[in-house]
Amino acid sequence: MQTLRAEGLTRTYGEKTLFDKVDFIINENDRIGLIGTNGSGKTSLLDTLAGLAQYSGDIITPNDYSIAYLKQEPEFNDEQTIMDAIFSGSQKVFKIIRRYEDTLAAYSEDPEDQKKQQQYMDAEAQMNEADAWNAESDVKTILTQLHIMDLNQQMGTLSGGQRKRVGLAQVLIQAPDLLLLDEPTNHLDFDSIDWLENYLANYKGALLVVTHDRYFLDQVANHIWELSFGRLFHYDGNYQDYVGQKAERVEQEANADHKQQQLYKQELAWMKAGAHARSTKQQARINRFNKIKENLGTTPTEQDVSIDLGQSRLGKQVIELKDANLKLDDHLILQDFNLLIQAGDRIGISGENGAGKSSLLNVMAQRLPLDSGTVTIGETVKMAYYTQRTEPIPDDKRIINYLSEVGNNVTDKDGHSVSVSELLEQFLFPRFMHGTLIRKLSGGEKRRLYLLKLLMEQPNVLFLDEPTNDLDISTLTVLEDYINHFNGTVITVSHDRYFLDKVADKLLIFDGNGKIERYSGQFTEYLANQKKSQPSGKKSAPKPKPVSEAPVKQTKTKLTYKEQLEWDGIEDEIDALEKKKADLQAKMNQNGDNYDKLATLQADFEATDKKLDEKMTRWDYLSQYVE
Repeated sequence: MQTLRAEGLTRTYGEKTLFDKVDFIINENDRIGLIGTNGSGKTSLLDTLAGLAQYSGDIITPNDYSIAYLKQEPEFNDEQTIMDAIFSGSQKVFKIIRRYEDTLAAYSEDPEDQKKQQQYMDAEAQMNEADAWNAESDVKTILTQLHIMDLNQQMGTLSGGQRKRVGLAQVLIQAPDLLLLDEPTNHLDFDSIDWLENYLANYKGALLVVTHDRYFLDQVANHIWELSFGRLFHYDGNYQDYVGQKAERVEQEANADHKQQQLYKQELAWMKAGAHARSTKQQARINRFNKIKENLGTTPTEQDVSIDLGQSRLGKQVIELKDANLKLDDHLILQDFNLLIQAGDRIGISGENGAGKSSLLNVMAQRLPLDSGTVTIGETVKMAYYTQRTEPIPDDKRIINYLSEVGNNVTDKDGHSVSVSELLEQFLFPRFMHGTLIRKLSGGEKRRLYLLKLLMEQPNVLFLDEPTNDLDISTLTVLEDYINHFNGTVITVSHDRYFLDKVADKLLIFDGNGKIERYSGQFTEYLANQKKSQPSGKKSAPKPKPVSEAPVKQTKTKLTYKEQLEWDGIEDEIDALEKKKADLQAKMNQNGDNYDKLATLQADFEATDKKLDEKMTRWDYLSQYVE
């Protein structure tokens, strides 16, 4: 079994620790979704595994282990054609294909040359061994599914989205042991995403993917990893499973400091009381006390992004388009198009790339004039436009100064004054970062800062152009909640099925050449209806799992007889589990090259660690009622 193992993996960026001494194993057939807030280090972890970044710790793989990496912005030679660009990669299969083509050309020119004949035969044998003969036809098939048709087109003429799809085809054709994908669904329309989900479902290697697309994670992932405060948390299952497990962890972390205080008080009382003839078990308890004392108040807890800002009053008249016509170059965007937008509307815009979705937003924002027709904007409209590209921000400007251009204070929905510093903290920018130069932020952090500035202006009409391309899932979740409580009008351009389902109940679907469908309802309902009328094997969105009600807790004052017996033996059990965990770690270190045995040991180690956590939590609970 092909396995990648990381031990003590650490990487820092300036003052920030992205991941700190993390350990993990990636096994064959693992489908891992990597999530975390913008700037937490998701892309950095992919860069590290791909060998593109410096780090400390160890990454251990078999000698023949192969990795392919799709970056957010793939790099290509603009002068090459699409096919040449794909086969110009440095991976083994591409080198074999290029060598075969070169030796074939040389042998064809001089078939009597024995040396060239032998080189050709060797290259042919390599093609057989690597099963590379069908590579070209496979690439063409993949590109067709991703809507790239002209394979002789130069890379320099492609849009950013088209370049991303060419990069996706390049990594898929390699069929590596580990496939690293950074936001693969960005710029893909829904039928391409559906095709990619099916392709990855049948993929034989391992997958580690960073994505904001929660339906994609539901369909593809069987593990979720979350980077938070330099730690890597593991969850079994897809995104829906993660949501339930994460809720439990967040609740535990929220209570962590309180639990530490309680443990500290109980252990302190025990220490002060003294213990005669200290045993090894008691010494272990003393050690635990000292550790609790050292860590008291230092447990990092996650903070949700909170958007709690007021807004301007919006009158009845919002936006109206009458007999709108628009043509850009040779592309027909709008033809005799009429649209009445009212207060409180939630409109989602989706459809084919290049059909004019962003152009419609620009028309309504009065940034793009119509060829003919009218656009009427209500007098009370105060618009905020979250565009695909962040407005230019001087790199040498500091975060707090950028926001202070809007104002030093804003009001929340209850009319209370909120300072810029408070807003930054709510948006996951801790105080030590407020004076940070903007050039030190990640791309996602800049986009989050840009969104905060727009919302500080307290708009009543909000335009969102592909917000899910750059914002992390945590920010998107709270943005969805903000929109749900927003009294104004929201118009969103997106291909993200999950996001559209949450924020839109009216749809405009751009089919190209000026054809725009209208639909009332959720986006997944629209796709399901399309599937019925034109069967294409698309999967409907997964149904959410029912949320079970929390059990009612009863008042408790002392241990039951059974709990007293459990308490009498629980410290021995904890000591035994700690010893077993240490023994397993030692065995893992001794079997670094035996990947089958290592996987078994790792599973046993994780199960033991989980049981130890459960016992410690149980010890904490029982200790509250010890007389």
